[in-house]
Amino acid sequence: MTISAGIDVGSSAVKAAVVETSPDGTRLLAQALRRIRRREMAEIALEALADARTRAGVDRVDYIATTGEGQDLEVATGHFYGMTAHARGALFLDPRVRAVLDAGALHARAVSMDPSGRVHSTKMTSQCASGSGQFLENISRYLGVTREELGPLSLASTKPEKISSICAVLAETDVINMVSRGVATADILRGIHESMAGRFGQLLRSLGVEGTALVTGGLAADEGLLAALNDELRTGRKGAVALQAVVHPLSVYAGAIGAAIWGGVRHARVGGVAWTASATA
Repeated sequence: MTISAGIDVGSSAVKAAVVETSPDGTRLLAQALRRIRRREMAEIALEALADARTRAGVDRVDYIATTGEGQDLEVATGHFYGMTAHARGALFLDPRVRAVLDAGALHARAVSMDPSGRVHSTKMTSQCASGSGQFLENISRYLGVTREELGPLSLASTKPEKISSICAVLAETDVINMVSRGVATADILRGIHESMAGRFGQLLRSLGVEGTALVTGGLAADEGLLAALNDELRTGRKGAVALQAVVHPLSVYAGAIGAAIWGGVRHARVGGVAWTASATA
């Protein structure tokens, strides 16, 4: 039996997961998340790892794998590319999926893979940050709504207001003008979601994969964005593939879970003990 951990360092949060691998399969033992708040990244990562280890009830981790921006963490045994980690983590959460949309604070990336988690292709947004979680968070602060309110408000829209620009600065100017014209907050948010969904849908279609795509990253929790994305994928454009976007309650941890699973695989090949409970006592 192997106990492995994954640490996914993003732009706004660090996620950690601990998994157990045995002849009977792989089991997720625990996960933890820490927001990045002007502290040393290594400190935040160790905190998330320790929390996940405590929740898992294990005092030994055989392999610690990082992904995302965590390649320089000294605690790590090895590092995996984000697309590889998210693909494997997505398959663990939902074995049906053949594509992943990793929508994070600064960018979005679409990945296609086979049933074993081998990545076939990847596409990333090349436009400005108006398709990112950070942009959406800035808009929510300006509108005076919380992150948790974004989705329900967007779903309540009756007349979405189109966002004309893909540039974050110009899109924010659009929003300011909408507010001055008295456009309802729900309609502004739905318009933003539809604009983002247009770009995300294009990314997923470019993979040429049919079936189910799992949305991971911080934006996976935004039900308004998910609804707009599925509306976009159902538009029936000429040559479009049949694809549905889904989420999982643990979507935000997909990268950490995938890194932990690949770490377990690598440990079976190379061995080595990385970390025990006393290491940070």
